[in-house]
Amino acid sequence: MNLVLLRESDAWLSPKQVRLSDHRAQHILGQLSASVGDTVKVGLWGGAIGVAVVELIEQNVVQLRVDLNGPPPPRHAFDLVLALPRPKMLRRILRTVAEFGVENLHLINSARVEKSYWQSPLLAPHNVQEALIAGMERASDTVVPTVHLHKRFRPFVEDQLVDICGGRLCWIADMGAPVGLADQTPGPAVVMVGPEGGFVPFELELAQAVIAKRVHLGVRTFSVDTALTTVLAQVLPGST
Repeated sequence: MNLVLLRESDAWLSPKQVRLSDHRAQHILGQLSASVGDTVKVGLWGGAIGVAVVELIEQNVVQLRVDLNGPPPPRHAFDLVLALPRPKMLRRILRTVAEFGVENLHLINSARVEKSYWQSPLLAPHNVQEALIAGMERASDTVVPTVHLHKRFRPFVEDQLVDICGGRLCWIADMGAPVGLADQTPGPAVVMVGPEGGFVPFELELAQAVIAKRVHLGVRTFSVDTALTTVLAQVLPGST
């Protein structure tokens, strides 16, 4: 945890004083070994970041004086469309998305996505948010990515994809593409990443007929989480 994430619903004594008694207090006392007078990095959910001085420690309660004086990190240039991955990979992917500052993640169905994946308890809103928060705390961010679920591929592509792109370029990852994502001009875009084994031909053809252009991610075959990191690393947040 590189940032203590505060919420409006916390126990605020004044606009600049807050008391914490949950895992955040335990982190400040245990992992950071903070004492009265020490400072910790903090941020307000959806808002500014800054520092806080430890004013008081009482058993497992920490009282902070908060000074929020800076904006959160910039958002990533890419929104993502990702075929729903295996559950054991999903939590890691959500953390990565939050660490990179992605604004929107669209999880979609695909021919190679097993139906059972959609029944995973990891898709419950509180579990999704827990994984995102872990990435936000690691990256010192306060803005949570929005995760959208789409259980039918064709209606998503035909009825929603153009609006989601909103005039931005749309790239779809395909190992057989003639051009690479790394060769494209950096800028705002929507990038579609398939499941293990990639999108099937029908899915590639439909996405291209609607809006998408094929790009490859290099000559190696990647796992979904590595492919996602490769996509996001093409453009660093705040560089465009």
